[in-house]
Amino acid sequence: MQNALLVGLSRQMALGRELDVIANNMANVTTNGFKARSTRFQDFLMAKASADSFSGRDRRLDFVIDAGTPLDNSSGAIETTGNGLDVAIKGDSFFVVQTPAGERFTRGGAFQVDATGQLVTNDGHPVLGDAGPIRFAPQETGAAIAQDGTVSTLQGPRGRLRLVRFDDVQALRNEGANTFSSATPPQPAGPTARLEPGALERSNVRPVLEMTRLMEVNRAYAGISSMLGRMDELRRSAMSRLADTSHQ
Repeated sequence: MQNALLVGLSRQMALGRELDVIANNMANVTTNGFKARSTRFQDFLMAKASADSFSGRDRRLDFVIDAGTPLDNSSGAIETTGNGLDVAIKGDSFFVVQTPAGERFTRGGAFQVDATGQLVTNDGHPVLGDAGPIRFAPQETGAAIAQDGTVSTLQGPRGRLRLVRFDDVQALRNEGANTFSSATPPQPAGPTARLEPGALERSNVRPVLEMTRLMEVNRAYAGISSMLGRMDELRRSAMSRLADTSHQ
């Protein structure tokens, strides 16, 4: 009985983790360049004791453990905006931004110019070019991004967006504000990197699929909770009867 409770609890914890992932995906349906995550679980087989004196074979005991949350790096739909500072990435590259915690990587290409004249993300993080942050003088107008990543105004070019790629995107960690960090340094995207100016890559979250997953996980979670409640009640009843018998 105790094993059944532990197995049920491991499954409940896994379902709780899956609910968190689905909720985060749904919260970012409209976030530009957002990449959805899924959940992956695997069996953990409990080590079994064995001896010739046992009357019967031990039963296999499986626990559920979290095996990670893979990143879906597929491209989202590209929507034309006509904004000169909007740009979408075609392919597997990332923009580089500067945050208080260091360099971070993003697919969100909705950029703007802040009060200090720097090119920044919607969250105010400076966008890095090949030579560092990209800056504009107060009198400059007509800022736009070209297909090769060159950022220019009517007064001339001001830098070129730095694009990078990763050999293993599954090693990327979410850091908030639609950015990622990596324990391994990125590689330059090279000439194969492609941009679409005046457009944005939308989130690759599929709302209908996520809602279906949400309903399935909720039903499974409720079922496990009900089972654990019945098992706990059965355990209490058994302990109560054993206590009554011991006093007879």
